Amino acid sequence: MTSTELTGQDAPRYVRLSIELIAEITDEQALKTAALAQVENDEYLDDEERTQSVEAIEVDPSGSLAHFIDPVALLGDVPGIELASATWESAQTEFDPEGEGWDEYTVDESASAE
Repeated sequence: MTSTELTGQDAPRYVRLSIELIAEITDEQALKTAALAQVENDEYLDDEERTQSVEAIEVDPSGSLAHFIDPVALLGDVPGIELASATWESAQTEFDPEGEGWDEYTVDESASAE
C-alpha cells in the first residue's frame, strides 16, 4: 500500500520509519561516561535493566549510543502522530566513506562549522 491509498476513513494508518545513521566515536571514554550517567539517571529502568545496561556499556562502548536515542522526542512535536511502538539498537559496523551508497548521506562538515 502506498501513502496515497486509503484503507478507510476510521482505520488507523501505521507507518514504519526506518533511519540508518553511521556515527563515528571520536572520544570513547566521554561517550562511555555519558552513557553510564544516562543509565544511572533513567527513571524507566528497573534495577535489573540498569545492571545489564552498565555491563553492556563496560563490555562494548559502541552500544552506549543507544542510551541517547529517544523516539518520543523525535516524534513528540509532530502533529497528528502518536508513537505506537519503537525499537532500536546500536552496534559497531564496517564503514567505507568511499563505498557505493554511503556518499548520498554524508554530512558536510564545512556547513556545520559555520
